[in-house]
Order: sequence, then structure tokens, then C-alpha cells
Amino acid sequence: MNGGKEEKIKIDRPVIVEGVYDKCALSSIIDATVITTGGFSVFNNREKQALIRALAKEKGVIILTDPDGGGKQIRSFITGMLPKEQIVQLYIPRIEGKEKRKKTPSRSGVIGVEGTDADTLRRIFAPFAVSAKAKSEPVKKSDLYFDGLSGGEGSSDKRRELAEHLGLPGDMSANALLDAINYLGGMSLYRDALSEIRCNEQTDATPESCSSAGAEARPEPQEHTTAEKATDMSAKAADTGI
Repeated sequence: MNGGKEEKIKIDRPVIVEGVYDKCALSSIIDATVITTGGFSVFNNREKQALIRALAKEKGVIILTDPDGGGKQIRSFITGMLPKEQIVQLYIPRIEGKEKRKKTPSRSGVIGVEGTDADTLRRIFAPFAVSAKAKSEPVKKSDLYFDGLSGGEGSSDKRRELAEHLGLPGDMSANALLDAINYLGGMSLYRDALSEIRCNEQTDATPESCSSAGAEARPEPQEHTTAEKATDMSAKAADTGI
């Protein structure tokens, strides 16, 4: 317990849900990377599909969709994308009703993930809890900006180079790349990768010397100026997640 509130359940693999309201419902229950499919849009979103495949290779993914027809279609689609051993299927009970934010029930007449009570969600995720461990420092959108990977000339090419260096899809957006890096290792991974890329750009560098370049990560960032902090705050406000 922490200040009268139950601690979040630590989950060590991404959780896939349908929409942002589902993601918000889980935000107070679990400590995990939560990926939204954008409803049926995932069917034609090659970038989102590639991201899910890339992250699933690490420790697999958990799929949690609504118990209606649409949720079943999305679950089936994601399941068909991945090897069976990379998937954990979780289900919420089928309960008639509607979410608080809605004036009328959905077409199916059942409550989705966003309307499921906290106790039920905690019970569903409890078997997959892992012991809490120190979090790595997260990479922020301002870090991408200061390193030339966002908001500048050639930033998309630099993001592609970094993504491919990490074994991720090269055409990922800045937001998707940020979430993937923070799931895979955070700031330490980010610094190591940038160091190795810059090392490889040197004509006299050898693969062996560059493989150890990550140990010489860029210096710890200094206290940001007021302008830089404002940029960071604006970046956070613009970040809508994935």
C-alpha cells in the first residue's frame, strides 16, 4: 500500500488494448507499456504492426480487448500477426452495461476494458506481476530534439538510422520510437546506440572499437535552461502516446 492507494502491478511486457480510454483505465492499475491499436485502424497501419512485432520479440505481449465482436476481430488480427509463444491472451468478463462517459450502451450492450472495475483488472493482471526493479531513466521528446532526431532538417533520416540500429522498423514516428526505446532500455540504451552510430561514422573506426563505444555514453545532461524546459513541457503536451 502507498498513501492509501494500492501499488501498480509491474508488468514486464507490453499490453495491447484497443483505444486511449482503455489505456487510461489501465494507467492506475499496471506499470507497463500499453499500446493502443486505434480500433480497427491497426488492420491497415503498417507502422503499428511492425512496432508490435518488434516489441513482441523481447518478452512477448499481452492482448486485452473488449468482449464484443469488434474486440474479437482485433484480438484475432493481432494473434495472427505473432507466433503463439509470444502471446498471452487476457479476457475481461462479459457484463451488460455502459461506460460512465457514454450516454447510451455500445451496440453490443456490454462493458469494455475502460468500464471494467479496478478489482477485476487487478485480478486479471496479478498472475503476470513481476518484482519491482529500479526503472531506467526515460528518454524524453526533448532528448530527441536536442540530438537532432526530431523537429529539424534530416531528423527523420537520423531516426531511421537509430531505429534500424536497434532492430526496430525504420519508418517509425518520433512518438513510436520513443515508446519503443523506453520499453527496451531507456536512456542507457539510447546513449549507447547514439555513441555506436557516431563511432561507425568515423572512417578509421573498427567494429570492435564501436561495439565498446556505448560504454562512453554522452555526458549526463546539464540542467536545462528555462527555454529548454519550456520546449520539454511543450513536447510532453504534444505527446499523445501510441
